[in-house]
Amino acid sequence: MLHPIRKVVLSTRRRVHRTTALRLAIFAAGLFVSPMLQSPASMPRVVCALGWTLLALPLMAEDAAKASPGASAPAVATTVAAITNAVAKPTAAQLRSRLTAEQFRVTQQCGTEPAFRNAYWDNKKPGLYVDIVSGEPLFSSLDKYDSGSGWPSFTQPVAGAKIVEKEDREHGMVRTEVRSGQADSHLGHVFDDGPGTNGLRYCINSASLRFIPLERMEAEGYAKLLEPFIRAGLYPSAGAAKPSEDKPVAPK
Repeated sequence: MLHPIRKVVLSTRRRVHRTTALRLAIFAAGLFVSPMLQSPASMPRVVCALGWTLLALPLMAEDAAKASPGASAPAVATTVAAITNAVAKPTAAQLRSRLTAEQFRVTQQCGTEPAFRNAYWDNKKPGLYVDIVSGEPLFSSLDKYDSGSGWPSFTQPVAGAKIVEKEDREHGMVRTEVRSGQADSHLGHVFDDGPGTNGLRYCINSASLRFIPLERMEAEGYAKLLEPFIRAGLYPSAGAAKPSEDKPVAPK
């Protein structure tokens, strides 16, 4: 390994060499190219100028590439992060004014709502479930199923969702708590008794969620998450007639 001081010296030398080469190339071009137009005897000077220019070009190109490292990078694939803008979490006072008492207790105080007596445990409409606090996309109706628990259950989050897992030892049990990545809202727990290929069951409180019906997703800024619904035949592809809020798509 190089000593830190030696690294600094070498880095400084490289910068000096690049700067010197660039200045020499400009100087040579200005000093020697012009006389060529007046006298053929100046040809050796022109060759010298071209040599310095060719020497400087690779160094200039390297510096330009380092100055804009992302210029040639491929486009980043669309994710949930591209849909949800990161904003500061509201204060407790702001949340109390925006949320119901039950929503605040569940999301901010790790509460649990009653089974079978909550908004979405038996909701069968197609659409998206987002964080009640931040609006970040969390779960899809395509991954929702009836677990018999009395709470909304999903086999997995939507692609790209940031779900934070924490060990929960409350109530004499060892469970895995799940929280939203952006708003840090308590969502519920994840268990390993699910029916999907990953064997997981995300048991989520309705109070932590806001449901966006499929026909409202585009209007509310979640159009980039419509592709799975299009593939499932629940939403028309681009150019086709879109479902109306007053006239929902008839089941096939």
